[in-house]
Amino acid sequence: MTAPTEAPRPAAVDTVERRGDKTFSRLAVGAGTAILIALAAVAIFLVAQSLPAIVAPAGSFRGTEGDFWQYVAPLAFGTVWAAALALIMAVPIAVGIALFISHYAPRKLAQPLGYIIDLLAAVPSVVYGLWGITVLAPATVPLYEWLAENAGWFPLFAGPASGTGRTVLTVAIVLAVMVLPIITALTREVFVQTPTLNQEAAYALGATWWEMVRMAVFPYARSGIISASMLGLGRALGETMAVAMVLSPSAIISFAVIQSENPSTIAANIALNFPESAGIQVNALIATGLVLFVITLIVNSLARYIVNRHERSLESR
Repeated sequence: MTAPTEAPRPAAVDTVERRGDKTFSRLAVGAGTAILIALAAVAIFLVAQSLPAIVAPAGSFRGTEGDFWQYVAPLAFGTVWAAALALIMAVPIAVGIALFISHYAPRKLAQPLGYIIDLLAAVPSVVYGLWGITVLAPATVPLYEWLAENAGWFPLFAGPASGTGRTVLTVAIVLAVMVLPIITALTREVFVQTPTLNQEAAYALGATWWEMVRMAVFPYARSGIISASMLGLGRALGETMAVAMVLSPSAIISFAVIQSENPSTIAANIALNFPESAGIQVNALIATGLVLFVITLIVNSLARYIVNRHERSLESR
């Protein structure tokens, strides 16, 4: 007996599929190329408009008698400092919430809680700014005074404490609340995708719930946690309105987090000064935007390097 042969496919079907593949491939290549062109156009615009400010003589910029780098240094420091504080506060809480939703909470509670976390990401930044300046800042004044009196020996909590609560620590708390749903949502999805066999193998070896999470879930989700944290950091670095509304800025570089004089951020400085700027001041603000662009690019590149290195280490095991 001869094996049944498969009926040949009609040539028209193959032609339609090849045409669809070619169309999809061209659309995908076009979309990727458009992103690169847009990114290059933004970079060219920033560099071209920033050159007059970068080469301008000292004393040309509002708020400082130095050159451009002395003008942008406090802003770059404040941007990174506020975002780093926000990330330090947000990541442990976000990972804990994601772990609770994915592995501990009952389904009837986990699903509504996940929806609520996702809803927080849709709240406009101006609402967070209003909450920060009207509710959070006054509520933190007694805490800042207590920290200045009892922990003032520590440089971060050096006094005098702000009487309004509009400090870089308040801004960091607002930013942490803003990036919390982003980190939580992405981390939760990574936790859910942990292979069931890995978790059951840990239980079979006698591991407790926490040991299973530590040995099976966290190693698998490490790159995802890093990626989610970097996305949250990118949001914190570029946040404008909430920082501009809450922070009481000064052109200083200081690690103290409860004083009334605080370093501003690049995005907030642009939002506050751009409407009344002209001439070289506009070029200076665009040049600070270029610095923020470079900082964001460095952060994302570093995150990509860490994720790729972790994935290679997992493949080599």
